[in-house]
This record gives sequence, structure tokens and C-alpha cells, in this order.
Amino acid sequence: MKNIEFYVGDITKLKVDAIVNAANSSLLGGGGVDGAIHRAAGPGLLNECRGLNGCRTGEAKITKGYNLPAKYVIHTVGPIYSGAESDETDLYNCYYNSLSLAKENDVHSIAFPGISTGVYGYPKEAAAKTALGAITTWLSDNSGYDMQITIVNFSEHDYEIYQSVIGR
Repeated sequence: MKNIEFYVGDITKLKVDAIVNAANSSLLGGGGVDGAIHRAAGPGLLNECRGLNGCRTGEAKITKGYNLPAKYVIHTVGPIYSGAESDETDLYNCYYNSLSLAKENDVHSIAFPGISTGVYGYPKEAAAKTALGAITTWLSDNSGYDMQITIVNFSEHDYEIYQSVIGR
């Protein structure tokens, strides 16, 4: 897939314009990817997030990257999986809105974790399908904009899930 690459490892180590944080609605840090990003970025990130007044599910907000190699962090709140139709729409919006916010801020390289696939319980295969759908639609809708997207997989198993979804 042109403009999309896959990486297995730590999102906080990537030298891209922006990394996406799978945040909770407070934006004040948490577990998983969210906690790792806050720890790696340092206290400046938390201080800036305090002024953002949280974030609703499916929406995205941007901050500086502070001590991260990335210039920006785009925070998006994924759905807590319930099996409702709205889960897929909300997850789709996380990816699409993050990319749109990135474009507004002249970001040309971005890295995404698997949003909602940790403690929020979204089934990984369904999440991968929705993520790839949102990303490819955004790339099509913004075909004149140069954007390199990295999907960061926490494990080799997660990487294999994405590869099987692409293969279909």
C-alpha cells in the first residue's frame, strides 16, 4: 500500500512529524500507549493537555511533542468496545480526524498505534480493517497531499493481523 508502512516496536522512538496517542477523554495520561507517550514526552505534555479540556470519542487534538523525536502528538479517543454500530464509526473517525488535523498543521509523516485495541477491548482484526479503511479513504480524499503513514504494531502478532487484513 503506497504511503502506508508498518513498524513493530515503540511508537515513542519514531522520528516522524507526529505520533498519534490513543488517549482517554481526559487527555491527562493513562495506561498502555497513552502512559508510554506521556512518560517519554515529559511533564510539558501533561501541562499542555490540561489546557485542552479533554477530547470526545472520535475527535482529535494536537500538542507539541516535547521530549519525543516527533514534533507533535495528536491525541484521539477511541471507543470502548461494546459491539454497537457506533464503535466502528467512532474508530473510523479517530483515524480520519487525526489525519485531517495533521494536514491542518502541515504534518507529512504520522505514526498510529492500534487505537482502542488494548484495555478498550476492540477486536484487533476488526480494528485493523476499520483503520485501513479510514486511512485509505483519507489518502484518496486528499490525494494531492504528501502524507507518509506508519502503522505501529506493538507485537509481531499485531503486525500479522494487519497483513492478513490487507491480503483480503
